[in-house]
Amino acid sequence: MISDVSRRDERMWKDASKEIGRLLRAEIGQSEVGRAMRAALDRQTALITSLPTEAADRVRKLTLEGITTGRRATDIADEIMRTGEVTKSRATLIARTEVSRTATELTKARAESIGSTQFIWRTVGDSDVRPTHRVLNGKAFRWDDPPECDPGHHALPGAIWNCRCWAEPIIPED
Repeated sequence: MISDVSRRDERMWKDASKEIGRLLRAEIGQSEVGRAMRAALDRQTALITSLPTEAADRVRKLTLEGITTGRRATDIADEIMRTGEVTKSRATLIARTEVSRTATELTKARAESIGSTQFIWRTVGDSDVRPTHRVLNGKAFRWDDPPECDPGHHALPGAIWNCRCWAEPIIPED
C-alpha cells in the first residue's frame, strides 16, 4: 500500500512539474515579464568574457531552458564543458552563476511587473555565506540600485559569481 501511494505521489509531482515548466516557458517566451528578463540576461551575457561570444550565448540559452525544465547547474556545466574552451571548475562557476542570475532576473521582472521597486536581500544563512553578503542580509534595496555586495561589485542577490543569496520582493500594498 505504501509503495502504491509513493508511486502515485511521484507521478503527481512529475505531472505538476511538467505543467509548471510549460507555464514558465510560456511566461518567459511570450509575456512582458519574459521580455524584460531576456533583455537583462542579454546584457549579462556580454559580461562572460572567459568564453567566445557564441558559447556565452549558448550558456544563456541553456540556463533559460534549464529554469523551465528543472535542470541543475551541474548538468549545464557539463554542456559548457562541451565547448572545449574552459576548465571544469570554470564551467561549474559559470553554470552556477548563470542559473542563479536567471532566477534572480525572473524574480525581478515579475516583481517589477506588479509595481515592486524594492527587495530584501536574503542569504542561505550557513557558514559559507560571504561576510559582505551576511551584512546585507535582511536589508532592503531598490531593484534599480543594487548594493555593493563585494568590493567594487554592485549586483542583485544571486547575480554575482557563486552567490546563493536571493531577493525577496517587497510587494506594494494597494
